[in-house]
Amino acid sequence: MVRKALKVKQERVSKYKVRNYNRCNICGRPRGYMRDFGLCRICFRNLSSVGKIPGVVKSSW
Repeated sequence: MVRKALKVKQERVSKYKVRNYNRCNICGRPRGYMRDFGLCRICFRNLSSVGKIPGVVKSSW
């Protein structure tokens, strides 16, 4: 219920532009957000390891 309320709160247009913040499109996590993909670091890692994100390859050295 709390996450749903936060997602609804995020979708509303805020009174001040500074108060807007980014959330992961999948899980709604506010921290560790990557703008290029619109995902948090955890969801990004899961999707990239499965191969769902095109152009992202796991590095090894």
